Amino acid sequence: MGGKYQAYPEYKDSGVEWLGEIPSHWCSTQIKYGYDITLGKMLQKEAKTSEDQLKPYLKAINIQPSGLSLENVGEMWFSPNDMHTLRLRDWDVLVSEGGDVGRSVIWRNELQECYIQNAINRARPIKERSSGYLFYWLRMLKDSEFIDILCNKATIAHFTAEKLECSPLLLPPDEDTNQIANFLDHETAKIDTLIEKQQQLIKLLKEKRQAVISHAVTKGLNPDAPMRDSGVEWLGEVPEHWAITRFKFVCDRIIAGPFGSSVTKDMYVKRGYKVYGQEQVIPNDFMVGDYYISEKDYTNFSRYVVSSGDVLISCVGTFGMIAVFPEEAEPGIINPRLIKAEVNSSHSPYYIREFLKSETVFKQFELLSRGGTMGVINIAILSEIVVAVPALDEQNEIITYINNEKLKYRTLIEHADRAVNLLQERRTALISAAVTGKIDIRDWVAPEQPTNKEAAA
Repeated sequence: MGGKYQAYPEYKDSGVEWLGEIPSHWCSTQIKYGYDITLGKMLQKEAKTSEDQLKPYLKAINIQPSGLSLENVGEMWFSPNDMHTLRLRDWDVLVSEGGDVGRSVIWRNELQECYIQNAINRARPIKERSSGYLFYWLRMLKDSEFIDILCNKATIAHFTAEKLECSPLLLPPDEDTNQIANFLDHETAKIDTLIEKQQQLIKLLKEKRQAVISHAVTKGLNPDAPMRDSGVEWLGEVPEHWAITRFKFVCDRIIAGPFGSSVTKDMYVKRGYKVYGQEQVIPNDFMVGDYYISEKDYTNFSRYVVSSGDVLISCVGTFGMIAVFPEEAEPGIINPRLIKAEVNSSHSPYYIREFLKSETVFKQFELLSRGGTMGVINIAILSEIVVAVPALDEQNEIITYINNEKLKYRTLIEHADRAVNLLQERRTALISAAVTGKIDIRDWVAPEQPTNKEAAA
């Protein structure tokens, strides 16, 4: 952890190979000797006796990486004994038994009364043990992949009460566990704030990038160009020399993939001509996917063959998943989840793609389709989308500008992504170092919070 933190003066063998040496006054034990573990109740949809009561309960989905989520709190029947045994108390540690096994949160009485389903284990401190210390210890076990390996995530994973109880635990003296938890609360909160700032920056950069692209394909690159009213409310003014037309008039053909049972699974072969679908368009990666049809079927479906420069549009789900078929891609056909638009020679398919991905077009589509997330995108609606287009030379200039802007923003976003990754690694390493005794923070004192006047200075 660098020179900021010191090691303990003396160490001993922990007896656990992958944990190595631990401070000489720490105890190497198992979780069950520091915390009582209780599995939640199997789902009970109906009352079994007149004494049963309908109560709120938590399940694995309520334990998220970001903390406790109360969005989907269900209710089920609990007996008086269940209510006595499973009612949550302040500072209980909740550990996911199923789902993404080993996630944990600390219950802080977010609801007046609540219980747990059998997808959650509850860890309750014995005597004066620290809930915060166990929470960070479990995060270390999760980050180190100990839990995933123990639960064999290749199958349906379960972090059972027995596995949790028998998991290793390093226990410092009680006063030290509280100190470690307080230290990590303070330090990880600072790191989380920095991560949040970087994530907000990434979001703003993506929004700015899209705004720059949308402006370029609707207003052009010359801020001094004479403008005129497009006659379309959501398009506003456009350069005077641009044409206003409909999408169908910039295309030679617009064709939806073969519907119904035209292409069936028994047509797929190991090698041949590719069948392209959403998995290529959404990530804009035409190397992925391994669906092929024979030469005979390829000939029979010649109407759906894609060529370099075709604009491919995802026609299932939210409008806006669009790509241009590249020269280097293997020959093939589209499947029923795509529409191909063969753009005529007066227009750049790359310009048309960027225009179709603009906010202006999405607003049109939302209005025309009454919602924007139709089950299947209709060619008739797509054909009526209003587009603003300059001459081909200017389209190419705009695309060159957009590509340069994309590169600039991609560099900035990648830099922010790297910062997030480094901060996350720093947080993981700090937690691990503190709970395994690699750093001695017994003398750590929380910095005093600045007064309002000092903070404003």
